[in-house]
Parts: sequence; structure tokens; C-alpha cells
Amino acid sequence: MGHLVSPSLLSADFSNLAKDVQLVNRSSADWIHCDIMDGIFVPNISIGFPVVSAVKKIARKPLDVHLMIVDPDRYLSRWKETGADILTVQYEACTHLHRTVTEIRNLGMKAGVAINPHTPVSLLKNSLAYIDMVLIMTVNPGFGGQSFIMESYNKIAELRKMIDSGKYKVLIEVDGGVDTKNARRLVETGVNVLVAGNTVFNSKDPVGTIRKLKRL
Repeated sequence: MGHLVSPSLLSADFSNLAKDVQLVNRSSADWIHCDIMDGIFVPNISIGFPVVSAVKKIARKPLDVHLMIVDPDRYLSRWKETGADILTVQYEACTHLHRTVTEIRNLGMKAGVAINPHTPVSLLKNSLAYIDMVLIMTVNPGFGGQSFIMESYNKIAELRKMIDSGKYKVLIEVDGGVDTKNARRLVETGVNVLVAGNTVFNSKDPVGTIRKLKRL
């Protein structure tokens, strides 16, 4: 299987979100990435249920929803109702991670776990049997447009080794500073899903940029 591309709506035009969702629909992108921020877990507030629900009505790609919020367990069933196909929670926000990811799967969604730049991938060793995806944050979460943290390559390689040696069916997703220059190296290091925001939506030809990210 080739790698997937999940354009991030955090960098889309919020004054005309439907236009950018339809652009992703027309493109070779695989998923649509939705960043949910509560202003507590991260120092920013983004979108919530009403916006994602509106996106779901016009999206023709699965919704890849990343919760950067405290106490995500309160809202798991709401995200299913809102239209999330893949639901990713932050490792650092979950006191009982096994319970949380099991509930996500029981609700009929794919379960992802995200880790911040300072969190070692080794902490996920005992969770790989229960999840579908690991999202390695390659910037500090909260804002788009940040520079890629180079140490991330070592984390990706370490996680790839853990997944392969245990024969787990777990995708590796990266988010933060992904562009057409580093995407190939990321995929070669072991990444399955590239999240790209600014790179796609700030380019002169977003559909062409998505095609470039897909055709590495």
C-alpha cells in the first residue's frame, strides 16, 4: 500500500470552508484532517462539533479527527455522531489510554494515539495491539505553519521498528511542517500518512501539491 495524504483544514479558508473541502474531494487526497483544540490542552481554540458536522455533509473522504483536548472520553460518542471515521486522542491527555482507545473502536471508529514532540515512542509499546494509528507530532501542537522538528525522524524510525517487529497493523501518521521537500524522506523512514496544512492550502495549486505529495 502506498502512503496516504490527509490535508489539514486548520490551514483552510474558514470564510469559505466548503470550497476547500470540495477542493480536497476533487484531489487525490485520501482523508480530511480536522484539528480540534480546546484552548486548555493546547494554547489555541479551533473548531468543534458544528463545523465538523457541516464538513461531513459535503466531504467525500473519511474524516481524520485529531482531538487536542483534555478529558477526551467525555466526547467520544459525540465525535462518532458528528462523523469522525478516524479518531485520534493525545497520549498525554488520557489517564486510562486502553479504555479510551477500546471505546473508540467499540463505537465503530479507527483509534489513533498522538504523541507530542517530547513524548518518547517507547511509551506506546504496550498500546500497539489495541490501536490503528500513531500520530507523531513533528511540531508542538496548537498552531499551523511551524518548522519541522528534525529529531522526529529518529522517533519515526524507532516506532517503525516497534510496529514491524511486533507485526502490528498500525499506521504511522505525521503532522507538522510536512512539505514537498521532506515528504519523501518521511515516507522512506516509515510514515504511512502525511498530514499537510500550509503546504497544501497556501500553495498556488493545492490540488497539484496534493498530487506531488502522493506521487513521491
